[in-house]
Amino acid sequence: MNYYLLFISLLTSSICFSQITDIHKTEIIKTNVGFQLLRNGDPYYVKGAGGYEYLGLLKDIGGNSIRTWGTENAQEILDDAYDNGLTVCLGLWAGHERHGFDYNDEYAVSSQLESFKKDIIKYKDHPALLMWAVGNELDLFYKNFRVWNAVEEISKMIKEIDPYHPIMTITAGIDPSEVYMIKNYCPSIDILGINTYGGIHYLSDAVRLYGWEKPYMVTEWGPYGHWESPNTSWGVAIEATSKEKAEFRDLSYQYIKGDSELCLGSYAFLWGYKQEYTPTWYPLFSKEGEATQSIDVLNKNWGNTPRNKAPIIHSILLNNKDKKESVKIKRGKSCVLSYDVTDPENDELEFEFVLMPESTDKKSGGDFEKTPEKIPFKIVEQSNNKIVISAPSRSGQYRFFIYIRDKNKNIATANIPFYVN
Repeated sequence: MNYYLLFISLLTSSICFSQITDIHKTEIIKTNVGFQLLRNGDPYYVKGAGGYEYLGLLKDIGGNSIRTWGTENAQEILDDAYDNGLTVCLGLWAGHERHGFDYNDEYAVSSQLESFKKDIIKYKDHPALLMWAVGNELDLFYKNFRVWNAVEEISKMIKEIDPYHPIMTITAGIDPSEVYMIKNYCPSIDILGINTYGGIHYLSDAVRLYGWEKPYMVTEWGPYGHWESPNTSWGVAIEATSKEKAEFRDLSYQYIKGDSELCLGSYAFLWGYKQEYTPTWYPLFSKEGEATQSIDVLNKNWGNTPRNKAPIIHSILLNNKDKKESVKIKRGKSCVLSYDVTDPENDELEFEFVLMPESTDKKSGGDFEKTPEKIPFKIVEQSNNKIVISAPSRSGQYRFFIYIRDKNKNIATANIPFYVN
């Protein structure tokens, strides 16, 4: 055996491993004013998005990180992120009590721990890895506080195997009891992740008031949630237009970046598409991958790279009534949908109108929902800013959607709920 070549090979492997370890080291330091995240020794403020699609666009508009909820397809996601110069907050999907996971079941808890251990060993050295996120909204509708013991055991295990990446757990909003539990039962947690929507304006005050003394991140944020939005008289939530969402998202980001002491950054929700209450409530993209006006807001706040902007829908009315007026129409009578739309670059626009029954498959916590089937209809009359159709022949709850597309993969969306008598 050539021992000289063997020595050189081992030395080279050692150097490469050292370089790889240095490439992806993340740490939190305490400063004179608060906390700071460091990546390879350099300050790293997270300008991220929750999801793993359209990573080239995320990079182009100034984003630097993505967040996942679990480790499905993790290798592919990490590789894709690395190729696009992005980091990954890799989620570990811990079982939810509301889905039947029993934190009194020692076998189930230990099996979950062992499963996560394999993931940590497998992905800990990937150069795109930024941090770990243990669980998502484990506190939603829970009663068994032993979940926090399990979170601590998982976090301790991670620290033993991977000392180079911080660990976060993520709650649905923030309240004093959860802060107390995590502070006292999860000392290995480095960062508190908080999913918040309409409550973003008081988040920084709440973090301090409730006694959290470590850094935090805003791990989901976007428009007002459907649970905190105004309702029609028949009890369904009224959705903001894509313009209203963009304006609220812009305001929200000022609150996020305004807390430079404790907040290490954020992950905008949702960088992709899904049905949740409606097909358009949370996604930053259409099902076909078209970007909404909120992408332009993120671009403005993250990098301001020149790009063709999304159309803007200024108003939508049904029979001259606003969506907050609980519009009711008799069966078969005329529905006049009027709208005011512009485009920042005066692009040629295409319009699509969709009629759906109100969803009857509404869940909590982002669980899978089935999109309602579209209802065919005939346009009786159409002009530049309105269409006329006949109301459905069956009584019930409906929504009228409008989608406005340019030819540059951008879209504006709005809908108005109405009730047929």
